[in-house]
Amino acid sequence: MRSGRLASLAGAALLLWSASAQAHLASTGLGPVYDGISHFFLSLDDLLPVLAMALLAGLNGPVGARRALFVLPAAWFVGGLAGFYGGAAGLAAGVTALPLLVLGTLVAADRKLAWFVVALLACALGLWNGWFNGAAIAVAGREAIALVGMGGAVFVLMALTSALVLSLRSPWARISVRVAGSWIAATGLLMLGWSLSGRA
Repeated sequence: MRSGRLASLAGAALLLWSASAQAHLASTGLGPVYDGISHFFLSLDDLLPVLAMALLAGLNGPVGARRALFVLPAAWFVGGLAGFYGGAAGLAAGVTALPLLVLGTLVAADRKLAWFVVALLACALGLWNGWFNGAAIAVAGREAIALVGMGGAVFVLMALTSALVLSLRSPWARISVRVAGSWIAATGLLMLGWSLSGRA
């Protein structure tokens, strides 16, 4: 029960922290939807937190995984529209590393979370990253339809990764998922240290 409260507080903190967009939307020449897809898969700030969320959802069973599968892309799109039309405030150094630290640590800890806590974390992550992506699209003068491509890419990665984790039965396979979570958390810690050092 305590781990559920901690996860809820972490999700709320992610939603309340103000920041600015740091993304660059590359042009594929195939249109804004494909630009959104390529941006998602080429941006570690977006890709790794979604991967961590998918691992966490898979570790917490099919109900939580199904809820997160639909909540995350929807929240990403809503947050993206809010960022596109509302802009973003100043981003403190290292804030983009927070989702990696929180989600990676939860995966590594492998604590059983209620399905609604998993859904809340997915919602917080979607709104958080979606907002910054939407604001970056607006700053770059691109079309908001790129958010559809990003949302589709989020859905595909969530579906494939969480389904893979759900299919794992042997104890060593579950341990390997936890190790991946610890690597993601370590990546977040490295990103935080790098940004706070002033070299980022």
